Amino acid sequence: MGEIVNLKRFRKRVEREEASRAAEANRVQYGRTRSERELSKKRSARAAEVLDQHRLDEGDAS
Repeated sequence: MGEIVNLKRFRKRVEREEASRAAEANRVQYGRTRSERELSKKRSARAAEVLDQHRLDEGDAS
């Protein structure tokens, strides 16, 4: 005869495995340290500042 399987336990195990895979994907996508986030923020602020410095004024173009 075959092995008896508790379907509730099987479903719970499958759900835990799926949640684990989703958590791993989120860690890869969003898992940055505080210093990495701050460095990224500073770099984007600096890039925006440099871009604004190179912007031409529309009133002086005549």
